[in-house]
Amino acid sequence: MKPFAESCAENQQPILDVLRIEFAAVRRVLEIGSGTGQHAVFFAAHLPHLNWQTSDVADYHPGIRAWIDDARLSNVRPPLPLDVTRDVWPDESFDGVFSANTAHIMAWPAVEAMFTGIGRVLTPGGHFCLYGPFNYGGEFTSASNARFDQWLKARDPNSGVRNFEDLDRLAATAGMRLAQDYAMPANNRTLVWIKGMDPRVWTTPR
Repeated sequence: MKPFAESCAENQQPILDVLRIEFAAVRRVLEIGSGTGQHAVFFAAHLPHLNWQTSDVADYHPGIRAWIDDARLSNVRPPLPLDVTRDVWPDESFDGVFSANTAHIMAWPAVEAMFTGIGRVLTPGGHFCLYGPFNYGGEFTSASNARFDQWLKARDPNSGVRNFEDLDRLAATAGMRLAQDYAMPANNRTLVWIKGMDPRVWTTPR
């Protein structure tokens, strides 16, 4: 039986609308934290020009493979083992990286490791798209995000909704500059950084 996450079913179309723009010229994507595998097969099916490489910790691989096997798509790859703090990162380059709902469930050292790794595997001009809830200026953007943060910390004190400014500093250290900040449904955002982009280039948040 394939695993199923309701949140993936709910957010996949809005995320796809962003990826159609940000990954229009991208060819090879690494997904970090493929989870159930739902996003991978949905995006690969709707963006056939992409070669979509899934990855996650080993416990999630059977579910990801089940979705991939069922979809029978030629442009989505079986999952690589990737615990961002422990496993060896892929010895190859990607011009796109995607991750959804990961930064707030990782401990901060893992978030740091993720950005560092992305900085290594992303090609110059490559796009990193990160979806999830984020704080701005240390403030929650909604009461529901504040409640979600409390729930996360009760479950794991090392997790929590991350501050955009902290993530942006990690991105800058890894050689990436913010290009877009998309408003998404349910008080989420999609942040887009580009490797090696001139920091003077800025487009209006959408």
